[in-house]
Amino acid sequence: MSQLFINRPIFAWVLAIVVMLAGIGGMLSLPIAQYPDIAPVQVNVRASYPGASADTVENSVTQVLEQSLTGLDGMLYFSSQSSSRGGQASISVIFDTGVDPDIAQVQVQNQIQAVLSRLPQQVQQQGVRVTKSSADQLLLVAIYDETDQRTNRDIADYLSSYVVDPLSRVNGVGDVNVFGAPHAMRIWLDPHRLAAVQLMPGDVVTALQAQNTEVAAGEVGGLPAPSGQMLNATVTAQSRLQTPEQFGAIVLKSETDGSSVRLKDVARIEIGSENYNAIGRYNRHPGAGMSVSLAPDADALKTAELVKAKVEELSRTFPEGIAYSYANDTTEFIKLSVNDVIKSLLEAIVLVVIVMFVFLQSWRATLIPAIAVPVVLLGTFAVFYVAGFSINTLTLFGLVLAIGLLVDDAIVVVENVERLMAENPGMTPREATIESMKEIQVALVAIALVLSAVFLPMAFFGGSTGVIYRQFSLTIV
Repeated sequence: MSQLFINRPIFAWVLAIVVMLAGIGGMLSLPIAQYPDIAPVQVNVRASYPGASADTVENSVTQVLEQSLTGLDGMLYFSSQSSSRGGQASISVIFDTGVDPDIAQVQVQNQIQAVLSRLPQQVQQQGVRVTKSSADQLLLVAIYDETDQRTNRDIADYLSSYVVDPLSRVNGVGDVNVFGAPHAMRIWLDPHRLAAVQLMPGDVVTALQAQNTEVAAGEVGGLPAPSGQMLNATVTAQSRLQTPEQFGAIVLKSETDGSSVRLKDVARIEIGSENYNAIGRYNRHPGAGMSVSLAPDADALKTAELVKAKVEELSRTFPEGIAYSYANDTTEFIKLSVNDVIKSLLEAIVLVVIVMFVFLQSWRATLIPAIAVPVVLLGTFAVFYVAGFSINTLTLFGLVLAIGLLVDDAIVVVENVERLMAENPGMTPREATIESMKEIQVALVAIALVLSAVFLPMAFFGGSTGVIYRQFSLTIV
């Protein structure tokens, strides 16, 4: 095999160039992260039961959803939380490492749909949300009013209406959570007035559901129509109520004397916030925030860049006085960690070249092993791409340790060629190379096999620990 490359040096160069080009392509396509994706796959289930206590949410929503999460392939465990703040029910379903996040989400979604009819009507109207995302926060974006003319509730409503949906569609984003709530029609019932007219809160809810509806009124002049009918018009009925005055005119009860009790007689009606669980301020300015979580297997740095670009694009349409800032950006630490390892990698390459020159005492002899460094390193990135690895501190650390190993064979070959040429003055470099490979070719192959035998078994470890050892060991191999 060695004589094939000795006799065809152009073929050897072409092969090396192909390996380097494949490595460059893989390196540009690989995701960058601080650590390998060792966290198990997480699927979040969220439901809302407005006005319910934590105990009611637990009994009527959370337990029903928990009982449906059985028989899921690869599920390790799940944890749930029921809160009286907005009647929120939250369940985090954890799957084993290696489970496809999309398949896990579909499994959970199918199980939830099977028990959806058992949930309270208010919960069904609000909907049950199933998302897959990383548990770690990628970015924390703060939107605030520099003029202090708006309240934090106004800014939270603007975020929910115009910012959250575009950010949720950014490639790589798993979930966007707003610290605040959109505007909603708030009806504050007066219990004394209700008792005076012999009404219950349930009567108010019934009246709201009956009188605040969308009605399909039909059309005039539609088929079948008499001969000569020339007019065809759609009839538009009153749509859902929009203002406090319209809600106040809802009839709750008709008295025997012909009078009626309206909603404004027993309640205070205003446009407020859907819930008042969060109060946001940024540098003493009223504001609201939103956390952006990373989708499984997404590139943290690339996703953060896309999110920042989208926020910059959306900021051009912000109302006057609205500004944004990043209260927390985890990608800065990722960049520093990866840059430090890359710096160590470059320093190791320089040290290896210096050591080779000191011992070989020839720039020509030093250049030949040095060429092996970029060829092998870039070829490793191509293997990363095929294996589904990422550029992280562990894989780069493996490259740092392997630099000394990857030039050992080249140094042995060059040094043996130099020895043969010194001992045989009439021997040409080509003849010396052929003779050298006859002597040490088996030893070089044995060295590679022994190193592989040492590190390869680590690639078969299971669980989260196996992910760490697998990327480290295969990098060196």
